[in-house]
Amino acid sequence: MHTRSEEDLLDLEILDSMAGLFAQLVAEGEALAKSLGIPVFVIKALHMLDNPLAMKDLGRRMHCDPSFITSIADTLEKHGLAAREPDPADRRVKRLVLTPAGADLKARIEDEVLSRTPWRQCLSREQRASLLALIKTMSPPLSDTEAACPGEEVSKLLVSAAEPISAAAPAAR
Repeated sequence: MHTRSEEDLLDLEILDSMAGLFAQLVAEGEALAKSLGIPVFVIKALHMLDNPLAMKDLGRRMHCDPSFITSIADTLEKHGLAAREPDPADRRVKRLVLTPAGADLKARIEDEVLSRTPWRQCLSREQRASLLALIKTMSPPLSDTEAACPGEEVSKLLVSAAEPISAAAPAAR
């Protein structure tokens, strides 16, 4: 039997707690999207659309492939939340602009997300500022990284046949 040091046990407990937090955040986002009748990625897209934004720039912000951004734009338009318009500086470029309904929904979503965050429910403002500083010490904000688009990964997973996971297989790094 393998015994772990106190430091390893602490780090494993942190890992387990962080995984629980992430799972809670994902579940809250999925529940909110379901209650609104929209896909989860629409929440992120609405959050990114403060001003008219070229679709390719939205793709960069969301870390998504241009083809996936087209699907997002189609969904936003289908729900009356955004419209495509030509960029006045380059009519070949299409920008997404929130409709009044999209701006209203964005504000409602952001208010709801803020009210559901566990740190707002459980921590003082000072504790939240300390938590943010600790997190930023470990990792930059998602908006500052080149992370892959989660929607694309889910799509790839659903399209490809999953291979069985073997307990003897080495962990991916």
